[in-house]
Amino acid sequence: MSLAPAPTGAALSCSTLLASTHHRLAAHCGTTPRIEVARPRRPAGQGWIDGAELAYHPGLLDAFLEAERGRIRERYGHSARPDVVASRALHGYLWAACLLIAGPWYLDRRVPALAPADVRVSRTTDALAVVPGGFTCLPEDPAAGLPGVRVVVDEEALRAELRAAVASHVRPLLAAMGPRLRRGPRALWGMVGDDLVSAIWHLGRRLDEEERAVTEAGRLLPGPVAPFLGGADFRRLTGREGRSYPTRTRMGCCLYYTIRPAEACATCPRTCDGERLRRLEGPERR
Repeated sequence: MSLAPAPTGAALSCSTLLASTHHRLAAHCGTTPRIEVARPRRPAGQGWIDGAELAYHPGLLDAFLEAERGRIRERYGHSARPDVVASRALHGYLWAACLLIAGPWYLDRRVPALAPADVRVSRTTDALAVVPGGFTCLPEDPAAGLPGVRVVVDEEALRAELRAAVASHVRPLLAAMGPRLRRGPRALWGMVGDDLVSAIWHLGRRLDEEERAVTEAGRLLPGPVAPFLGGADFRRLTGREGRSYPTRTRMGCCLYYTIRPAEACATCPRTCDGERLRRLEGPERR
């Protein structure tokens, strides 16, 4: 584990350390999505909306979904059903929130305590912003004695903390958006588990350490762990020349296939193993 140093000249605090980690996370992820680090107690500003506003202010949620409807129309030339719009918007938020919470755990073994108000999404772009604060870490972490830092005994306790942090963060938004998706709690928590695994997998691929990410995600979700409905459940596909690829099948559907029926997600139940291998390996060279 290589922990991020505090920025030069900055007072050592949990928020400063977490901000440094989120800056590293942003650098690793490039432009997908663009991550900004906001200052604590700084208002979100025009053009941004946070997770608490989405969960507790129906009018703001309506505006957010309308913006998503417009983005789908602009990108794909498609008029999506209301439940598809809500599903795509929720999937985007869940994936971002899981990346912001699980990313520091994967990089530094620190689990941020991010309330819904600490994650902000742009109304007009794919950008998101995070307000760093306290976190939970392991006893050997040099930050273990700082104010605002909780310490747990071992790796399994930290994994439990990560699962709890994600569940606590997304629960209010699931309650607000469930009726708009026309799906019950099981389907919604299936989406959360999928996006948590996907965020870790994505980061691992960006760091050129996919196998480590697959292993870490499997340890985090080895099977159903309430409220998550299933495990990471990676399996292997064998391609040309015997090369092995990790894959999994989503538990919850983001409904992208209703927008682009011929381009279902690589982990969609509708995508067969042959098609997955075709995408992974490209056309066979002759």
